[in-house]
Amino acid sequence: MRVGVLTGGGDCPGLNAVIRAVTLALVQHDPRVEVLGVERGFLGLVEGHLRPVLPEQVRDLLDEGGTLLGTHNRANPFDYQGRDASAEALSVARRAGLDCLVAIGGDGTLTLAARFAELGLPVVGVPKTIDNDIAGNERSFGFDSAVAVVADALNRLKTTAASHHRIMVVETMGRDAGWIALEGGLAGGADAIVIPEQPFALEALARRLEACVARQGHGLVCVAEGAGLGDGAQLWQQLPDGVSRLGGIGNALVHALAGRWPDVEVRATVLGHLQRGGAPTAFDRVLATRFGVAAAQAVVDGQFGITVALQGDRCVHVPLSAVAGQNRRVPAGHELLRCAQALGALPE
Repeated sequence: MRVGVLTGGGDCPGLNAVIRAVTLALVQHDPRVEVLGVERGFLGLVEGHLRPVLPEQVRDLLDEGGTLLGTHNRANPFDYQGRDASAEALSVARRAGLDCLVAIGGDGTLTLAARFAELGLPVVGVPKTIDNDIAGNERSFGFDSAVAVVADALNRLKTTAASHHRIMVVETMGRDAGWIALEGGLAGGADAIVIPEQPFALEALARRLEACVARQGHGLVCVAEGAGLGDGAQLWQQLPDGVSRLGGIGNALVHALAGRWPDVEVRATVLGHLQRGGAPTAFDRVLATRFGVAAAQAVVDGQFGITVALQGDRCVHVPLSAVAGQNRRVPAGHELLRCAQALGALPE
């Protein structure tokens, strides 16, 4: 058997751990199995950039960030340089002798995987995203690592806020879903949390921060980058004229809140790609390993057209067709929302 493995979309802590687990589990099952790495996601499948992945190459990758195979978040074979190159990708797979493909990635990668499955390519997906927003999956590897970065940043900025009598606004990733800001904000003790799924009132946030300043002399806000979009689009209408969206929601909130309190500065920190880089946490190493082993077992069992997923702390199979084009957002009434509300951290 010859198995292709690719990593698509943005980089994410734990990708190497999945590649390692898939490779070692397949070779453990049958030493004759060959694993071929597809470089730079689906781009490598179109352009024919494949190379062997050997057990000795991956054994020490468990705690390494990034991806051994490289990635590309704009590699769409169905829209390659303005044309449909999916037939070329399938031809490359045939010439390479691939019996199946393990596609590790987020909603974009899994959507492409679903389209190739429809074209007859045996595919097994592995969900990857720091945003934790893949449908049918309760926890994605990389998410815990991102939350740890956010919590650490909030802890560090809290001392600066207290020392300088400031309000610090921390912007996290999360364009469509607020899981990182919500869980990171709770873990880092944010005074206020703003996410795309929740109704938002600027004046309610200001009142919350005013109370924090009166009580403790400073305030800490954790806001998801997509809080001004989707259901929270009305946020932008609440900001002063002339506040540009180009600077991001964190900086927009600084402009909206600055000058409301005497001697209280408002500053923003945008964490950006710091949340995606570096080594995975122990939790993410284990979860990535579980997903990799589950994907390898699906290959062995001939279970294709699915993605592995975590449900009820069990690895299960979910049809790729049920994941493609879907998004998992923070649902109304979620326990984490109730926690934040009970602490007063969700101004409405």
